[in-house]
Amino acid sequence: MFTPHTFTFLKQLENNNDRDWFKANQSQYEDNVRTPALAFITAMQGHILGFSPRLTAVPKKVGGSMMRPQRDSRFSKDKTPYKLNVGIQFRHFQAKDVHAPGLYVHIANDNCFIGAGIWHPESKALNAIRQCIDENPNGYKQALAELNTAGFELTGDSLIRPPKGFDKSHPLLNELKRKDFIATKSISIEQVCSPDFIDICANEFAHCQRLMAYLCFALDLDY
Repeated sequence: MFTPHTFTFLKQLENNNDRDWFKANQSQYEDNVRTPALAFITAMQGHILGFSPRLTAVPKKVGGSMMRPQRDSRFSKDKTPYKLNVGIQFRHFQAKDVHAPGLYVHIANDNCFIGAGIWHPESKALNAIRQCIDENPNGYKQALAELNTAGFELTGDSLIRPPKGFDKSHPLLNELKRKDFIATKSISIEQVCSPDFIDICANEFAHCQRLMAYLCFALDLDY
C-alpha cells in the first residue's frame, strides 16, 4: 500500500512546504499518500474491530481515521502549512477527538512508529487515570510489563513535581507524573513499504491491548 513514493512526496513537501506547491502537486499527494492511507485503513478494519468493537477504522478523506495534512499553526512559531507525516488513529468511538484512547500509526521520513494510548487528555480524564493507577496498580504494571517485553516505550510529557494529592514517596510516582500515556515502538521505512505491513501493525497492536483496556477502564469507557 505505502511505497517509497510516499516518502519521496513527504521529502519534496519538506522542501516546498507552501500551499501553491501542494495545490500544484495535489495528484501526487492523492496517489502516493492519501489513497494508500485509506487502503491501509480499510485493510485494518477487521483487525481493529477484532481488538475492540468500540474502536473505529474509518477510510474517509475527511473526518475519518486519517488525520488531515494541514497543520494548526495558530500558536506555533513554525507557520508552514502542512505536516510532514501521515498520521492514522483508530480511536474509541465514544471519544470526540484525538485526545482519546486509540491505536496510532505515524509515517514520516525522520521517524515511523506504532503507538497506543492517550495523548494530552483533559484534566478530568488525566486525574481519573492517575486515581486508577493509585487504586489499581497491578493492572497498570502488567500492562507496562507486556509493553516493555514487546519493545514499546511510554513517551510524552511529565510533570516536574508530584501531581496534587499524591506524595513524593509514592512507588509509582514517575507514572503518576505523566501527562501523556502513549506507548510507542519505532518501525522502519522498509516495514512500512512491506507487503506484510498490515500483519506487522496487527501483531504490534496486540501487545498494547492491556494498556488500552486499562485506560478505558480508568475513563469508564467500554472496551
